[in-house]
Amino acid sequence: MSFTATKFAPSPLPLSSTTPRSNDKPLSFSFDHSKANPSSSSFLGSTRKLLRFRAPAKPRSSSPVAAVLLQQTSNLLITKEEGLELYEDMILGRFFEDKCAEMYYRGKMFGFVHLYNGQEAVSTGFIKLLKKEDYVVSTYRDHVHALSKGVSSRAVMSELFGKATGCCRGQGGSMHMFSKEHNMLGGFAFIGEGIPVATGAAFSSKYRREVLNQADADQVTLAFFGDGTCNNGQFYECLNMAALWKLPIVFVVENNLWAIGMSHLRATSDPQIWKKGPAFGMPGVHVDGMDVLKVREVAKEAIGRARRGEGPTLVECETYRFRGHSLADPDELRDPAEKEYYAARDPITALKQYLAENNLASEQELKAIEKKIDEILDDAVEFADNSPLPPRSQLLENVFADPKGFGIGPDGKYRCEDPKFTEGTAQV
Repeated sequence: MSFTATKFAPSPLPLSSTTPRSNDKPLSFSFDHSKANPSSSSFLGSTRKLLRFRAPAKPRSSSPVAAVLLQQTSNLLITKEEGLELYEDMILGRFFEDKCAEMYYRGKMFGFVHLYNGQEAVSTGFIKLLKKEDYVVSTYRDHVHALSKGVSSRAVMSELFGKATGCCRGQGGSMHMFSKEHNMLGGFAFIGEGIPVATGAAFSSKYRREVLNQADADQVTLAFFGDGTCNNGQFYECLNMAALWKLPIVFVVENNLWAIGMSHLRATSDPQIWKKGPAFGMPGVHVDGMDVLKVREVAKEAIGRARRGEGPTLVECETYRFRGHSLADPDELRDPAEKEYYAARDPITALKQYLAENNLASEQELKAIEKKIDEILDDAVEFADNSPLPPRSQLLENVFADPKGFGIGPDGKYRCEDPKFTEGTAQV
């Protein structure tokens, strides 16, 4: 079996105003997953330079006008509408996380809050290609995945504030964003625990389509997780099951090079995560996760394969988080030079530059989007701040399917039958 996708080789230099993005072109490759060919991909680790891209020669044209038109159109990977959608989604994710940091330090949020700054190209590049019916399973760094899937800023912010108007009624908090309406199947606090849930969702889609003959059951599941998870047993078990049953799932590794304070290069015997896909009989692809257009091209093929019934794909997106592991992390372990290098490759700056260089958006249009997002987030904070706290009795909900599971009290009766218990005021 062969896997054909669009793979991009990024420039070895940090993106800047002097780095021409318009010269980046897709490299077409065919991947035979009966054997892993090291030359078909390269790990873009923090100790290695990015692959140097050499663009193919431009076709000659006898007409100068035709040559200009060819140059203007042949390199475009997106339309104006698509570009503005991607930019708005990435700005929403970045500005939302910045607002979270502000609210956290103001004492509006509690517990651990893990921000997504720097990784927006992965969420936007994948999730904006999904249908509403498709599934997303996230990690503890889940705010932006929920936003990209369509969960409102109000619902996510209220959840972070622990309010009853949150997407989990204030009971989930930062690490457990869930929305049945949007098929956002949750963030998960422990690494790896979301992957079996995602595998089950993909199995459900396949079962409903092939056994129950539901023609519209063509949902694809995206399972997001980090590099640290790829040394976890559940990851390998689910790769095996997904490949064995050809499940409609894409395993998306957000390799930000650090598992809390442990360098990926120190913790993994072979840091090239994508190679684990062919070991289980599925394609493994590596992509520059700091470039939304490159991520999007790989995502198109992987999601398309899953929807066509061709089975799972493992995609390693090399990215970088611009903040510490959480807002409680002083971020003292990473080399400042490494952080500066990746900050210079900001995925939002790169997309903005691409849109400008290809006349897909004006500065005024992009500023209008940023102003719109600012207003949305100001509204979300005000809404969350004014929302009510959950009642104490809500703590007893969604614990046991049968409320008798709370057991028998000192009086010999089921605790759930005590009126004070259901009001949340009984002595337990």
